[in-house]
Amino acid sequence: MTTQHAAKMIVDKDFKISTIDDRLYGSFIEHLGRAVYGGIYEPGHPQADENGFRRDVLKLINTLRVPIIRYPGGNFVSGYDWKDGIGPKHLRPRRLELAWRTIEPNQFGMNEFVDWSRAAGTDVMWAINLGTHGVDEARNIVEYANHPSGSYWSDLRASHGYAKPHAIKTWCLGNEMDGPWQIGHKNAVEYGRVALESAKVMKWVDPTIELVACGSSGRGMQTFPEWEATVLDHTYEHVEFLSLHSYYGNHENDTATFLGRSLEMEDFIHTVAATCDYIKAKKRSKKKMMLSFDEWNVWFHSNDADRKIEPWQIAPPQLEDLYTMEDALVVGCLLIALLKHSDRVRMACLAQLVNVIAPIMTENGGQAWAQTIFYPYMHASVYGRGQALVPLVQSPKYDTKDITDIPYLESIAVYNEDASEVTVFAVNRDLANPLPLEVDLRSFGSCHVIEHLVLENGDLKATNDAANPNRVQPHNGGNAVADGSKVTANLNKASWNVIRLGLN
Repeated sequence: MTTQHAAKMIVDKDFKISTIDDRLYGSFIEHLGRAVYGGIYEPGHPQADENGFRRDVLKLINTLRVPIIRYPGGNFVSGYDWKDGIGPKHLRPRRLELAWRTIEPNQFGMNEFVDWSRAAGTDVMWAINLGTHGVDEARNIVEYANHPSGSYWSDLRASHGYAKPHAIKTWCLGNEMDGPWQIGHKNAVEYGRVALESAKVMKWVDPTIELVACGSSGRGMQTFPEWEATVLDHTYEHVEFLSLHSYYGNHENDTATFLGRSLEMEDFIHTVAATCDYIKAKKRSKKKMMLSFDEWNVWFHSNDADRKIEPWQIAPPQLEDLYTMEDALVVGCLLIALLKHSDRVRMACLAQLVNVIAPIMTENGGQAWAQTIFYPYMHASVYGRGQALVPLVQSPKYDTKDITDIPYLESIAVYNEDASEVTVFAVNRDLANPLPLEVDLRSFGSCHVIEHLVLENGDLKATNDAANPNRVQPHNGGNAVADGSKVTANLNKASWNVIRLGLN
């Protein structure tokens, strides 16, 4: 991989993709591995508060400014009885958890999660069970969570110490119901029917909620995208979002291809959006279906280790990927891909948040630290609020055996009008050479560089771990320079860059 010439990007404040929905920077907590027990919740830990919530983990999450978190699954939810997780803890049952073959002690459930989410400064995206449960449980859980008082389920919530409703506004109608691995797996017609009937009763209980229907578990599913078309044929006028899930890995240790996987994410989004628009046209609907990319991340490091875990433990170390510098570059590219399609992808969830394929890792009884992927996620969430601008990019490109025309520059700009700032997010995919970049902000007038943050490491396989939690972290030594409305920078090889510009 060698760069033949420089890259250039033109942005204009009148050419907007969207006003970014803050929920684009959401995340995900599932009852899986040590995400809950030993992750966000560990009574007796030196950093635990009176509720058993780890303060050190909350501090890191607050740094990320996570706007919404999907819970309690994931595959877990398709066999989950939410009633097991409410009421006095000493009366809660232990269950065989079949999705991940563990024991679920049910010491953490809806009320604990709502309390925790408030401490984390985030909203709740609740996934209901449409695997072993159905329409009746769908209405009951909304009544318990959201109805003010005067009914069986709302009064039961009050008896549990929560007189005020939780007011959960975003609900997922099941999880990955197209997958044969799913408890209660359904075909598209079966799922479409139960999702429709569940949506109706949930909105009869609380008309203010928003609903997410299950799309395909990935673009490689044999039923994709016919699944989407069939499900939306049933649910189109009753839901606000359709979900997308996708994970990316570097199984063949081909970094050049791995860094191009965000192009596949974009193609996935295009296909799903087109399918939604087909059903819109078919139904003569005036509503545009929005997308919730509510599971996305790099996931492959822990696959071998997970096969060796003995079943029926409580919170074993499952899916604990230790992320590398190159994984952080891929996550940066995926974030830019989401921003480039933020007119349709209004919500997204980095899956997951703590310990399980996560930006935050912990030791039981010990420390918590940020993985490499924490940093691009944090930068996008903190500095990527405002208006996503259409990026007109000229960049040299390269080909791999799997993907062609991969631009060395992956970039987008976000305009925060309230702060009078433009932030440029940029990845240099070149593994051998720096990439000269010129950004033309012609419509903004003159600007100045606030800072140029860079995440890089000479070892693309470098990780942050308990012994070296700060091995890979960003610095503000980037070389961006502003001259009027032109900004130039030399992007170091294999680097993630955040160029923050103040408007004069």
